Amino acid sequence: MNYDELLNKIKRIHFIGIGGSGMCPIAEILRSEGFELSGSDMNEGETLDRIKSYGIPVYMGHAAENIQGAELVVYSAAVKEDNPERKAAAEQGIPCIERSVMLGVVTRRYKRSVAVSGTHGKTTTTAMLSQVLIGSGFDPSAIIGGKLPFIGGNSYVGQSDIIVCEACEYVDTFLELNPFISIILNIDADHLDYFKNLDNIKKSFKQFASQTTGLLVINGDDQNTLDAVAEVDIPKLSYGFGESCDYRAVNMSADKGVHEQYDLYFKGEKLCTVKLIVPGKHNVYNSLAAAATAHYLGATPNEIAENLGKFGGVHRRFEILGTPCGITVADDFAHHPTELTATLNAAMSMGFNKVWAVFQPHTFSRTAMLLDDFAEALKIPDHAIISEILPVRETNTYNIYSTDLGAKVPGSVCLDTFEEITDYVCKNAQEGDLILTMGGGNVYMCANMIYNNLMHREN
Repeated sequence: MNYDELLNKIKRIHFIGIGGSGMCPIAEILRSEGFELSGSDMNEGETLDRIKSYGIPVYMGHAAENIQGAELVVYSAAVKEDNPERKAAAEQGIPCIERSVMLGVVTRRYKRSVAVSGTHGKTTTTAMLSQVLIGSGFDPSAIIGGKLPFIGGNSYVGQSDIIVCEACEYVDTFLELNPFISIILNIDADHLDYFKNLDNIKKSFKQFASQTTGLLVINGDDQNTLDAVAEVDIPKLSYGFGESCDYRAVNMSADKGVHEQYDLYFKGEKLCTVKLIVPGKHNVYNSLAAAATAHYLGATPNEIAENLGKFGGVHRRFEILGTPCGITVADDFAHHPTELTATLNAAMSMGFNKVWAVFQPHTFSRTAMLLDDFAEALKIPDHAIISEILPVRETNTYNIYSTDLGAKVPGSVCLDTFEEITDYVCKNAQEGDLILTMGGGNVYMCANMIYNNLMHREN
């Protein structure tokens, strides 16, 4: 079925799991286009409150009668085939599509769609680019994988022909997209439970790149990216530090890692000086990708520098909760060795007395397959505390435990529960230290527990 054509013929759409962070923005965009929406969800939350505020009918819990009157049903990846609403749609002959398919349909309705792909940095770069374009008056729509304080959420509904979204490679969902501009930030070994090896990941990115209709914006310093797009015959702009890159960061300097500053050059000509308030070399790369794309779309050098300079980060990307008792507590989404290395190197350069890294391993497969790489990353901070592995969608067929990782990190401490970790770090951290929780799961809860414990002590 051609869903692009279907969307032009229907009016009423039902979302199963409408409160999900990936579903809510799509619903908001379709509502702005005049579609009649309804939705269902199992859990209350901030995004669901936002949906309800528009007057969209939302049913708590899933039931066959919820889809009554729908001409199309959209479901999130977490919704299985035996869901009563999916079953009812199948029985009634109502088309039913997964969220990633719908994202492709929606983004193809924009003349200038921008998809941000890569193993690391997608959310931050999508947020940076969105902030630059919104701040420069381009009025794009945006779908971001994390909360951007600048817009007060993870989505923005604009009135222009530009949309910015993330393109996730896991289970090849980004192959549902046909962007006008595709950004490839980097390619690394991840999601090996699905891809099996790096070559397969490169093949998927090559296919994604070949589905781009206008321009590829690529990291010219990342060899895996260069390999993947070498045979793709689509116009390319590269960014990085190397002299062969079209957009370059030159004359880099840092104020104890807190402020990254560089001169932005395009094909040998200086455009502007960029001063970031988010730390780390990885964020310089992210900002280069955003700058290159924004410049191509028509943003001036001054607009790029001004708006990148105001970018204060995204929820769970080195998010500082506060400094109770003189101890800085922060949380970060890093869950891959490359991300841990980048974030921890940035943290170690920021002038704290000691850096305490609290890491929650995310999936048995990733921990087992990248064990040595995780160990090397966790040797960077002054102290490493490792929690139990978060299974997510897996069972422990790998026979891997957090103590296996801890054994490879001298001086590390393995503690099972967030309560134990909170007690340990709060007793041992001193004024001037940084406690940084890290992981792709619910370790942010531990950050909140640590922060609250220290606040209670302070008061």
